[in-house]
Amino acid sequence: MPETPQHSQTASLSSRLPPSLLALGAILLWGTLAALGVALAHVPPFLLTGLALGVGSLLALPLSGFDLKRWRVPPATLALGVGGLFGFHFLLFMALRLAPPVQANLINYLWPLFMVLLSPLLLPGLRLRRVHIAAALLGFAGAGVVILAGPAEAPGRPSGWSWGYLLALLSALVWASYSLLTRRVAHFQTAAIGGFALVSALLSLVCHAALEPRVALSLRDLLLIAALGLGPMGAAFFLWDMALKRGDPRQIGILSYLTPLASTALLVLSGERAFSWSIALAALMIVAAALLGTRPSAAADPKAALKSEVQQP
Repeated sequence: MPETPQHSQTASLSSRLPPSLLALGAILLWGTLAALGVALAHVPPFLLTGLALGVGSLLALPLSGFDLKRWRVPPATLALGVGGLFGFHFLLFMALRLAPPVQANLINYLWPLFMVLLSPLLLPGLRLRRVHIAAALLGFAGAGVVILAGPAEAPGRPSGWSWGYLLALLSALVWASYSLLTRRVAHFQTAAIGGFALVSALLSLVCHAALEPRVALSLRDLLLIAALGLGPMGAAFFLWDMALKRGDPRQIGILSYLTPLASTALLVLSGERAFSWSIALAALMIVAAALLGTRPSAAADPKAALKSEVQQP
């Protein structure tokens, strides 16, 4: 199939950029999710997810050169993509309904750790080195400091065991597994993420119709939803896929702990959260984990096993 100029330019750009830089782009966009979420807190979560993913799916049009044939994937790959995007958000939102948000969010942030630990199990040829385990645990501890240093739970929140904790754990496993298994299925073009997002958007809107009350959206709401869809729930997923196709998932998983740090920093700058020394401590822990886990020696595997895992078009 001949490539359109837009598609070839995008492919050339993604191949020139280091995978870690592509992953950092996704992570920084995800860092804006909390601030946008605060501004849209009055919008029911499934409605918000459905509209944002619908907007995000439109980014696949220029990415594919407006050729919808480039969105086509085998049914198994489509199931993996929809299971990743929709399954993650569905489980997370249900967890936040049933469990205290801070604890549920902390459990959900096990997904970078799961990415590191599951890499050798789901991607044959990769080894899990002690430096990866140490960096992943340090990063998770730093993420925990960021989250647990936040405001106390509102009165009336449930305490003790909640099934929401299990759902939060499952959401973390779903996203980590999706991120790794995209390397196991037949190669698909990054533009196909638009199809994953579109189907996930439709399923989210079905959940909204079944589970949530109707609301009226203002022009400001629509503009913020567009920003959410174009950024953390749109472009971030495409950058993430580009990074995983060429990068080391162990290192990318460790870098992902920068997400709660970036999110908290933006909340501090916007006045939604006060600065504290615990945030500074968490920043040092997460940056140290990222530096430890992404050193050249941490990626050095015998026989360059990673090269055999990268699927080419």
